[in-house]
Amino acid sequence: MQSIETLLRPVPGFAQLDGNVLERIASVGSLAEANAGEVLFEEGTQPDSLYVLLDGRVSLTGTAPDASSTVIDILGPSSSFVLANVLTDEPYMVGAQSVSSSWMVRLPAQPMRKLVQEEPSAAMAMVRAMSAEVAELTRQVVDLKVRVAAQRLGTYLLSLVDEPTALQADFRLPVSKGLLAPWLGCRAENLSRAFTALRVYGVETHGSRVTLHDVSRLRAYAGAREPGRRSATVEKAFGDAFRLRTAQTRGG
Repeated sequence: MQSIETLLRPVPGFAQLDGNVLERIASVGSLAEANAGEVLFEEGTQPDSLYVLLDGRVSLTGTAPDASSTVIDILGPSSSFVLANVLTDEPYMVGAQSVSSSWMVRLPAQPMRKLVQEEPSAAMAMVRAMSAEVAELTRQVVDLKVRVAAQRLGTYLLSLVDEPTALQADFRLPVSKGLLAPWLGCRAENLSRAFTALRVYGVETHGSRVTLHDVSRLRAYAGAREPGRRSATVEKAFGDAFRLRTAQTRGG
């Protein structure tokens, strides 16, 4: 089995650390497995660990004042989460639940805070990781405001294509449609209509099985990034959100 240090090396926020610092982090970590449906932590509780997902899927959920809840994000491998809460020792702003059987590294919160205080390189690496999280959440907010559900669904389906240059693709949805709908900001019936709308762009579904007959055409409709294009920085993400919002206001 690979060492925790080796497992952490590809993860954003850890990849930039030198060997001594990463070794120090790995020394306090432990491997953990979570079954599908297992709650990792609840919203509002005090953070005791930083989680680094190695395999599987984890959903992050938020609760409204009326006690209704929704899916904030669905994380895949090589994701760290609740980083800001761990480093600031503030209550979790979301809850987390394993969607499928998942394998992860747990890093105790207190040693992580101590390391960031003592190692400037570790502090900067964690800031980069948080910046990436904010950029991704900002992109999702922009999508919710300016793109229809079918476009958001198309972008998600394209993210599941393993081969960047593929013209066609075939795969199974890694999460249920019941979980996918709130994550995309729509109801179950809207998700069904979105799948129907994507048929003209070559999307065929049979239960959880999805076939993309024309990846290029779907990408053009969804407005998804081309394969290999780097994600936007947090500054660019905020700038894009502002420009799009301004254009909406002027158009209205």
